[in-house]
Amino acid sequence: MLLEVSELRKRYGKLTAVDGVGFGVAAGTCTGLLGPNGAGKTTTVSMIAGLLAPDAGRVLIDGQLLGGETSPLKRRVGLVPQDLALYEELTARENLTFFGSLYRLERDALARAMDEALAFVGLLDRAGDRVKTYSGGMKRRLNLAAALLHDPDLLILDEPTVGVDPQSRSAIFDNLEALRARGKGILYTTHYMEEAERLCQRIVIVDHGKVIADDDLRGLERRLPESRRLTVDLDVVLARDPAPDAAAPAWLAELAREPGVEAAAVAAGRLTVDLAELSRAPAVLAFLSAHGQPFTHFATERADLESIFLALTGRTLRDQAA
Repeated sequence: MLLEVSELRKRYGKLTAVDGVGFGVAAGTCTGLLGPNGAGKTTTVSMIAGLLAPDAGRVLIDGQLLGGETSPLKRRVGLVPQDLALYEELTARENLTFFGSLYRLERDALARAMDEALAFVGLLDRAGDRVKTYSGGMKRRLNLAAALLHDPDLLILDEPTVGVDPQSRSAIFDNLEALRARGKGILYTTHYMEEAERLCQRIVIVDHGKVIADDDLRGLERRLPESRRLTVDLDVVLARDPAPDAAAPAWLAELAREPGVEAAAVAAGRLTVDLAELSRAPAVLAFLSAHGQPFTHFATERADLESIFLALTGRTLRDQAA
């Protein structure tokens, strides 16, 4: 395991921000770290990156303990913070020269690393421009480039797409998937559930400083009751029924009596069928065809990550950060 976190704890006075957090990130995988505001994500990330000393617990990189501020293991970690860590009056190349010097990269090695990082995030042609002329998405991509200069094995990203346009977000996703394909381990925190669903092979959900779920998406889906609802978009002729209170089609009552059908209703051209088992869905579609009712689309409902997240953490708004 590239990253192993065990029993991490951090207190601020009477507040326990992180309370026994533990999980792992394997090389060549992306793990999503999710949680409401104040759940302990940023504190956890800060301890993993070596920016904050834990009160208890361990962070291991390839089985080696990440120690104090001068630990050489920190060179194997790249951090992309939520707040942009860039100097607006400097060019992209000047920014990277500064960050490269912090990694003690020598001149030739730094020049190669800068060109590779800028090309990787699609900014090589803007390397000589001041950062203040960049769009928000370009700044986010430069932030990523700065974290890649020393070729880290583990990349930590703390909400890297906040305020980013769709094109830049897609470019960042492509970059991260390419890095994972190279064998990098990625720890990704976000409030956007669709990002975690796309990028992450494993999801860790924290709340009140504790891990409340650690599984792949399929495993998390099993935590909610299985949905057994089939929705069918019917032919446009029926969709034009004038009304919500228009008479139901003649076949609807017959469908409701079919084996395995618990309820059936039509509204605005969409048929909703609750089934005893989803395996009955093909029989419903065959029924519609047999009764001369064409349809354009059908789907079975499943729990998405947002539904799972809200079920596990609740729906109450939280404003404090940790």
